[in-house]
Amino acid sequence: MDLTWHGHSTWTVEIEDTTFLIDPFFDNPHTDTDPEEVDPDHVLLTHGHADHIADVDRFRGAHVVGTPEVTGYVTDEYGVEDTTGMNLGGTVELGDAFVTMVRADHTNGLDTGYGASGGTPAGYVISETKPTQESDPDSTSFYHAGDTALMTEMRDVIAPFLEPDAAAVPAGDHFTMGPAQAAIAVDWLDVDYAFPMHYDSFPPIEIDTDDFVREVRATGSDAEAVVLGDDETFTIGGE
Repeated sequence: MDLTWHGHSTWTVEIEDTTFLIDPFFDNPHTDTDPEEVDPDHVLLTHGHADHIADVDRFRGAHVVGTPEVTGYVTDEYGVEDTTGMNLGGTVELGDAFVTMVRADHTNGLDTGYGASGGTPAGYVISETKPTQESDPDSTSFYHAGDTALMTEMRDVIAPFLEPDAAAVPAGDHFTMGPAQAAIAVDWLDVDYAFPMHYDSFPPIEIDTDDFVREVRATGSDAEAVVLGDDETFTIGGE
């Protein structure tokens, strides 16, 4: 599984012959990628804020997944045609992977001018095999936490039942967790690798990523805190 960070909360995830793009927002200082160069099979939207859906209409051949409220919104406002609305707790098979939608603690207003809601914000666990109560040590999975505060669901549901190997957690503070709470999330998730995201895109969320690394270490977690460079790819599992 190849994970590429394009700044902010924008990631591509490649599993065998299937490519996912999460929260497409390429107008940020940590990417030089032209969206036209990205050819995802599926686009996953965690919520409807502009800094997570701004470029959703750049991928006309892709299938877009989100809550029914968000997929309906991007259909109406962005002209996206191929969508699947799903909801928290659901798992769908998409190409060579399984995608489970999990809760995020955040807001989800849509830019409609009258305060419409996009439903409950979400995160996603992308796994090579369908999650079951029987652990599969050969399956690799990645958790994209979306925009979220620290929540015990990470410790009580996501870690024990979905068993992510790696997690991308927001660490920019102000609108989401900061480094200290993000590090607690990493510890609760019991992952092997942890990546900070949703930072440095604009002044209120500028941080020193060394703080994230130190905070992860301070929890006693065995996770490796990995600060990716712009458009850098990290491989987990497999060869």
